[in-house]
Amino acid sequence: MSKSPSVVMIGLGYIGLPTAALIAQNKTYVHGVDINPDVVETINQGKIHIVEPELDIAVANAVKEGYLKAATTPVEANTYLIVVPTPFKAKNEPDISFVESATRAILPLLKEDDLYIIESTSPIGTTEKMMKIIYTERPELKGKLNIAYCPERVLPGNVMYELVHNDRVIGGVDEKSTEKAIAFYKQFIKGDLHKTNARTAEMCKLVENSSRDVQIAFANELSLICDKADINVWELIELANKHPRVNILQPGCGVGGHCIAVDPYFIVSDYPLESKIIGTAREINNYKSFWCAEKVQTAKLEFQIKHGRKPSIALMGLAFKPNIDDLRESPAKYIAQKVLQGANDEEYYIVEPNITEHKVFKLTDYKEAASKADIIVFLVSHDEFKSLNIATDKVVLDFCGVKK
Repeated sequence: MSKSPSVVMIGLGYIGLPTAALIAQNKTYVHGVDINPDVVETINQGKIHIVEPELDIAVANAVKEGYLKAATTPVEANTYLIVVPTPFKAKNEPDISFVESATRAILPLLKEDDLYIIESTSPIGTTEKMMKIIYTERPELKGKLNIAYCPERVLPGNVMYELVHNDRVIGGVDEKSTEKAIAFYKQFIKGDLHKTNARTAEMCKLVENSSRDVQIAFANELSLICDKADINVWELIELANKHPRVNILQPGCGVGGHCIAVDPYFIVSDYPLESKIIGTAREINNYKSFWCAEKVQTAKLEFQIKHGRKPSIALMGLAFKPNIDDLRESPAKYIAQKVLQGANDEEYYIVEPNITEHKVFKLTDYKEAASKADIIVFLVSHDEFKSLNIATDKVVLDFCGVKK
C-alpha cells in the first residue's frame, strides 16, 4: 500500500524518526527525508538506526502497512516538518544552515494553505527568517502559508511515550498559522497544546534547558566546594533537600546531550551581556568535566607513587546520561578522551554497557573492568554499575553518585 503522503518529515534522527513513526501510527502517510542513504535504506527495511524503546516496533509496523516511507529528497505534501540538526559554528554560535537547506529543498513544492513547522531547536527569530526566505523565493504565496514553530520536549529512552503525552508549546507567525499547527498536533498528541507566537515558542525551548543547566551547575559547583572542604556532597544534598522548599539536583561529571549542553548557547550567543547566569552555568558545567579528568590523572600519579607501578584504570560509562546509548556532547566521553591523551603505558578499560562497539574506544565488559582495574572511575550512573561489588583495595572515583 502506498499513497501520496500527507506529511513530509525532513530529518530522521532521534526526534524526527519517532515523530514520523507516531504520525504514521495514526494512519497518516509520512514521507521521511534524510541525507544519509544508509538511514533511508534501513528505515525502508522496517528497521531503525538509533536505540529507543518501542521505536523499532512502531517503525516496522508503519513501513509494513505503507504509512511510512523514507527517501533522500522531499515530495509534495500538505504538511512539512523540519527536524534537522542545529549545530555550532566557531565561538558557540548556532548554525541554522541545515534548517535553511531543508526549507529551500521544499520551496518548489509549497502551495497555498500548506503547513510548515520547524521543530529543530533554533535561535530566536529563525522561524521568521525562514518565512522571509520562503516569501522572497515564492512571493505569490505571501500570507497564504501557515508557518509555525513547535519544539519537542522528550527524554531519550522514553521518547515514544513523551511525544504523545507531554504538553507542547506551539507558536505561529500569525494566529491562523498557530491554529493550523494546533489542529495538526491534536491528531497525535494527548498532552495540552499551548498557543503563543513563534518567537516565544523558540525562546521557551531555550529557556527550559537553560534553567536545567543552571540548576545542574549549582550542584556541580557544590561538588567542587565539598571536595575542597572534605564534605560528602551526596550526604550534604540529601540533608539540604529535607528542607520543604529546597530541591538541589545531583552533581555529575558535566552536562551532555543535544539539549541542555547546547541550548543555552543559543541565548548567550545573541544576548551575551544579559545572560550572565546562563553563560556562567555553561562555564561551570564544562569545567566540571575538565576537573574530573584532572582528578583521574592525580589519582593515577598517587597510585604510582604509593605502589611503585602504573595502575590499570576503568572508565565506567560514555553516554551523556544513565541507561541510554546516546553519546552526543557527552562529558564522560570527553573525560575518557582527555585521560587517554595523557596515557603513559597504563592499561585502560573503557566501559559502556549500552553499546556493543565504538569507532574509537575498545569496549570492555563492566564486570571484567571493575574486577581487573586498580582505579575505578564512575562517569555515568548506569544501573548495571550500582550492583557491582567493589573490592576494598580499589581506588574509586565516583563522579556521579553510583556508590553514594
